[in-house]
Amino acid sequence: MDVATLRALNAAKRDRRGAMLVSDLAAGTSHLVTEDQVVADALGDEIRARLLSGKSGIVDVDGKSLFLNVHLPPPRIVVIGAVHITQALAPMAALAGFSVTIIDPRTAFATPDRFAGIDLRADWPDEVFANQPLDRYSAMVAVTHDPKIDDPGLIAALQAGCFYVGALGSRKTHAKRVERLTSLGFGPSAIDSIRAPIGLDIGAATPAEIAVAILAEIIQSLRHRSLSGSATSAGAAS
Repeated sequence: MDVATLRALNAAKRDRRGAMLVSDLAAGTSHLVTEDQVVADALGDEIRARLLSGKSGIVDVDGKSLFLNVHLPPPRIVVIGAVHITQALAPMAALAGFSVTIIDPRTAFATPDRFAGIDLRADWPDEVFANQPLDRYSAMVAVTHDPKIDDPGLIAALQAGCFYVGALGSRKTHAKRVERLTSLGFGPSAIDSIRAPIGLDIGAATPAEIAVAILAEIIQSLRHRSLSGSATSAGAAS
């Protein structure tokens, strides 16, 4: 790998952008393709599939044997609400390879004994995001039922273009949420991207089952995400 390619790869890692190092095994040359540079051709299709799956490997394209080495930012899940569902979700998400941050300003809920070994922030969401911003490799899960706590997380997630945004609550609760977000200038496509009711429809009833449904939906969204998505600003008509 030449110096320019190495610098480009390091820049992609720093900016938490997915990238593919394409190495021609016969020629001994390499070049980098970031996720926003994938084109619609035979090689591009291979790169796209492997950026979504996260699996590196050798492919034969146009008579060339190429090694596609995937470099993806570690995906993370940010949960707003230190509730029973979160107690089940956090260890399962960690086992699935996600880093987990739990945010809840209610100190009676956000206690280390309930979330041992987890990045727990007893602060308001916007205070956390000021130093730890969300990005396209972040999933947002809002489960407090309190708009004062959930809404800042949802707003930040929509603005950052998170690959998954989900919120707990009934259809009536979500209808009120839609009204609040609309009043802030978010368009229909941004609001429609919020998964509510949250989680895959598996008939989940207990907190642990709801956590399974949420994690499954997050994984599904990660593996089917858009590689060319962009953040959605308030006021956009999209």
